[in-house]
Amino acid sequence: MKNILEKKVIWIISFICIIIDQIIKFVINNNIDLYDQNTIIDNFFYLTNVRNYGAAWSILTGSRIMLIIVTILIIIGLYYFFIRKEKMKKYEKVIYGFLYGGIIGNLIDRIFRGYVIDYLEFYIFGYNFPVFNLADILIVISMFFIIISVIKGDKGEIVSRRK
Repeated sequence: MKNILEKKVIWIISFICIIIDQIIKFVINNNIDLYDQNTIIDNFFYLTNVRNYGAAWSILTGSRIMLIIVTILIIIGLYYFFIRKEKMKKYEKVIYGFLYGGIIGNLIDRIFRGYVIDYLEFYIFGYNFPVFNLADILIVISMFFIIISVIKGDKGEIVSRRK
């Protein structure tokens, strides 16, 4: 219990990220019709209400229960292997807060809606990038910093190197 309280920054950041993610998805879902494309910057950025029944890039579409189970196992595994016993710097807590916030934000959609609401659509150099959401951004940003930390070899920070 003591360790959970010591990691409260992670949980506070996660909670804030989840709330913001869910508010945005609520607004999108209630103000933009499904598949309607609202131009923000012509030929570059649009808000589009899309339902993703799979994971990233709609892989594993139709595997809702499996995705829910795998996500819960990832949440538990992240805590058990990387967060539970480790002393963390402030920026590490932020990174893991973002990661948990993103993962749980999409998990909430999968559990309660049966799909994830995606809404950020970009056309980059003529390529229509798959539509994504804030939770996806949080996951990608946090994973980017975790990978950079591993590459730099930050002496066990971010990722545990217990023997």
